[in-house]
Amino acid sequence: MSTIAPNEHALLDSIPTGLFIGGEWVEAEGGRTFDVHDPATNAVIRSIADATPADGIRALDAAVAAQEGWALTPARERSNILRRAFDLVQAHKEDLALLMTLEMGKPLAEARGEVVYGGEFLRWFSEEAVRISGRYGSNPEGTGQMIVSQRPVGPSFFITPWNFPFAMATRKIAPALAAGCTVVIKPPALTPLTTIFFTKLLQEAGLPKGVVNVVQTSTSSKVSAPIIADPRLRKLSFTGSTEVGRKLIAQAAEGVLRVSMELGGNAPFVVFEDADLDKAVDGAMAAKFRNIGQACTAANRFIVHASVAAEFADRVSERVKAMTIGRGTEDGVTIGPLIDADAVAKASALVDDAVKRGARLLAGGYAIEGEGTFFQPTVITDVVAGSDILREEIFGPVLAIATFETEEEGVRLANDTEYGLVSYVFTEDLARGHRMIDALETGMMGLNVGVVSNAAAPFGGVKQSGIGREGGAEGIHEYLSTKYTLIPNS
Repeated sequence: MSTIAPNEHALLDSIPTGLFIGGEWVEAEGGRTFDVHDPATNAVIRSIADATPADGIRALDAAVAAQEGWALTPARERSNILRRAFDLVQAHKEDLALLMTLEMGKPLAEARGEVVYGGEFLRWFSEEAVRISGRYGSNPEGTGQMIVSQRPVGPSFFITPWNFPFAMATRKIAPALAAGCTVVIKPPALTPLTTIFFTKLLQEAGLPKGVVNVVQTSTSSKVSAPIIADPRLRKLSFTGSTEVGRKLIAQAAEGVLRVSMELGGNAPFVVFEDADLDKAVDGAMAAKFRNIGQACTAANRFIVHASVAAEFADRVSERVKAMTIGRGTEDGVTIGPLIDADAVAKASALVDDAVKRGARLLAGGYAIEGEGTFFQPTVITDVVAGSDILREEIFGPVLAIATFETEEEGVRLANDTEYGLVSYVFTEDLARGHRMIDALETGMMGLNVGVVSNAAAPFGGVKQSGIGREGGAEGIHEYLSTKYTLIPNS
């Protein structure tokens, strides 16, 4: 802990160490704990309660007990609580940002951006809570009146990822609360502190006991399985890898649970010959290196027209070589550590495989020795078909370039993946841009822009990238069930 500054110590000491069940901070069964580390230094920054399967069921008990009362809470009151939570997030934005940097590693400037983004889900769904509606009218035969109404799905279980610890919590919790659902959330073992701090703010905003419950654990599958198998649970939402998502969908099938799955991505970044390269290079830096490349929306395959590939590669390489690597709390740092040693090993293996197959290394390409888990921001070009880096999600600061000659080839290469979360297209031809909207098999697309996420927009993918949508008007419907009632005229 000697590498931690006094202000960091003070913040970390303010974080509760318990589980949050039924409105109380409690120890885990048997007093179990686990350590949270700073990936920039490998230092232990906090030891917290380590939930057992029994603790998970206790949390579900609390959510079930609170469900009826929360569902009957007026929409305006639910809205006001979410709005108060939004205001508290703004008041504590520096604490939240610093906490994310300490436990996840992202530069402080990016962490502040995540606080803004994640907070918007609280504001957006505070507004959507009072807009839940149905419809009323005569049936076509004229024999009765039809009422279509919306009801909360019920107790929901959330499994969130480590890479956006604040935004992933708010993106799931906010629509659930707006709809009238209670929650058990299992934050990631690598970055649980942000969710715990946010839960304190929800408590301060006046959230009733049992409506949100937090069970962090080092044994995720053991705690999750009995919750998912419990017949009282009605909804499962997960953000993470496709491999884990498939297993969770199979588990959820036993109880015919409503599921939302935001899974892996292998995003294409297509640069046509008529692209504005200033826009394309700016977009590439945002789409690839935001969050140190550790994002499901990160551009994974840069598919660049052969006529502009050399200039594009040179320009992004120049920008990448100028990036500053270090602990995210340091001034001017643009690239922090990867989350752990496994992430570094994966990035190294993907780069090595591509180079062995004939790709050229233009910048970076190596792990950095010393404390922390750092990998140099990297650019490789002339990546050939069959390279692992074109098939696997990199989840690191590696920009890999392949080339194409025709629009048809570019589309084929972009769609040549089992994933379909997001795509990025750079072209000054408006008609071509519209063609790409229809041609690319993804749930989202950025046209001449490298970041697409917005609380007011539906976030989600197709194919192996998931089921359902988060955010936008569509997001709240993931937590509502539709009921039809017929009232006969006589």
